[in-house]
Amino acid sequence: MSGGSNAPKPGSPGVRTGRAAGQGRGPARFGRLLQDGAPGAPIPRLVMRWLRRPLLPTLRLWRRNIQLRVVASTLLMSLGVVLLLGFVVIGQVRNGLLDAKSQAAQSQAAGGFAVARELANAPVGPAGQDGSAAGARNANSWRSDLVAQLASGGQGSYNVVALSADSERDGAGRAPRTSGLVDPASIPQVLRDDVGQGTGTYETFMSIRYWNNASDPEPGLVLGTRLNDIEGKPYELYYLFPLSQEEQSLTLVRGTLATAGLFVVVLLGAIAWLVVRQVVTPVRMAAGIAERLAAGKLQERMKVTGEDDIARLGEAFNKMAQNLQLKIQQLEELSRMQRRFVSDVSHELRTPLTTVRMAADVIHEARSDFDPVTARSAELLGDQLDRFESLLADLLEISRFDAGAAALEAEPIDLRNVVRRVIGGAEPLAERKGSRIRVVGDEQPVVAEADARRVERILRNLVVNAVEHGDGKDVVVRMAVAGGAVAIAVRDYGVGLKPGEATRVFSRFWRADPARARTTGGTGLGLSIAVEDARLHGGWLQAWGEPGGGSQFRLTLPRTADEPLRGSPIPLEPEDSRQNTERARASGDPAANGHRLTSVPVQPAPEYSRLPVQQRGSAPVGVDPAALPGNGSRVVPRSAGERADAPVEQISSKREGTDRGR
Repeated sequence: MSGGSNAPKPGSPGVRTGRAAGQGRGPARFGRLLQDGAPGAPIPRLVMRWLRRPLLPTLRLWRRNIQLRVVASTLLMSLGVVLLLGFVVIGQVRNGLLDAKSQAAQSQAAGGFAVARELANAPVGPAGQDGSAAGARNANSWRSDLVAQLASGGQGSYNVVALSADSERDGAGRAPRTSGLVDPASIPQVLRDDVGQGTGTYETFMSIRYWNNASDPEPGLVLGTRLNDIEGKPYELYYLFPLSQEEQSLTLVRGTLATAGLFVVVLLGAIAWLVVRQVVTPVRMAAGIAERLAAGKLQERMKVTGEDDIARLGEAFNKMAQNLQLKIQQLEELSRMQRRFVSDVSHELRTPLTTVRMAADVIHEARSDFDPVTARSAELLGDQLDRFESLLADLLEISRFDAGAAALEAEPIDLRNVVRRVIGGAEPLAERKGSRIRVVGDEQPVVAEADARRVERILRNLVVNAVEHGDGKDVVVRMAVAGGAVAIAVRDYGVGLKPGEATRVFSRFWRADPARARTTGGTGLGLSIAVEDARLHGGWLQAWGEPGGGSQFRLTLPRTADEPLRGSPIPLEPEDSRQNTERARASGDPAANGHRLTSVPVQPAPEYSRLPVQQRGSAPVGVDPAALPGNGSRVVPRSAGERADAPVEQISSKREGTDRGR
């Protein structure tokens, strides 16, 4: 037995056909537009931003909530398993129902076909033997009687259709015979072709339609074969079995499986939520306690219940917190003892130091009466006492910073006056070293809310260090104002800093070369105090340098107190550094190294101004806004020919063979 098929042919409705090569060019171009980011076309970017905005909270919650991820993953996997099992079960039930229906239909149709053959082959008496033509069977009514007789045994279970063969389909009196108002056009043409060409029984699934829409179309199974009527002419006999009951049974099975599957998925989700909650709750508690420990609440502990792995984790966490608290308390006590020791020693040394100072002054004034060796000793004694007093004052200042007792007396001041006082005090040292001090950017007021005493101390350290380690070359002091920040940079052209020294130059008592003699009596605490003064203002003190190319120290302060800094008006790396000079020479554009921050307005480069000191030579170019803060890091300006996404190079360096402790 072979099954019919009514699969659609290529080109018929519902079948996708080939598309010309030129079609679909618009959508592909639009996809490439979205993929490439649509430079110059803001509409795709706005659409993507509009789509991403409502998804950001969900994505943030998904990343931060492990319980949500586990439960959602469990639900998705459970749903997949339930759907897979549902498809398998429904497929098995459907196949079983159709096989049973097919077997019953074949048995019923075989009996009907046998009856039709017997009726067609039954002997018939000669016409007119009984004196009339009523006993003779008419072929026109024979098929109608046959269909009615065969359909009478299966009211509502099946219908019977008798059709003329292809060669006799247009003959007179050979109209289709049906039962149950079945439309003969429901028989698929493919099945009719198979039946007309063969001698066996053929079957296929189809949709049963009725005359004048007497009933809704319903799926069914049709079986047909080719027979001969009482006149020996071929005709086609079909049995149509509706599958409505099987469809109802399959719908019931689907609904049952869907309800059971949904219940199972929800149950598994609830179970996963409860199980994960037992694990996640202690972890969240530990995370909260760790955050409070990081905030300084060292007495926080986890609540431990039971003896399982979570309880062991809680006990270990509590022991760790207890040990950390003990160690921190020990360190705090040691730090307090050290600060108290430094403060007590500094204060206790003041009285004997005052006495020694008075005696040394007397000896120093009478040194002309001594022999040369004793007179020189008196001079050395006075110099070392000066240095000892300076060291003692720095230790007292450091102890105030460590104890948190340093107070800021901020008021609006013009930093140009502070710079002039610092340069005036450094002029004698600069004359002895053969250096000149130049100032850039003092044409306009440089006003900021700051403590004049502390800013002057910072600048004094920077200028004196630059003069001392400048190898007799010029020292440039640059001032600039931009946005909410003011900056003062001190540039020298001496020995410079080695790589890695810019972050250690502000350490206490640090010296690049401990064997180098101090010519100006530095204590090694000057830059440490200077960086603390800058932090007290909410500002930055940063260093840059290159071996043999000098160094630059930059002080950046907010114009108003408590205003956060977002940039500095002066780049940390000067424009006349070797790297910037080589880059400008390679690009052929002297302005190519003017890398600027968009957050800091560009300030025009001013001409050099003169202080009451003698100046010589030419000066570097003026102010150019640049880099963000960092411990000794600097932003390297990029030339116009470089890629815009090139990484920012950071170089840290310190002075070579010098100490920046003062």
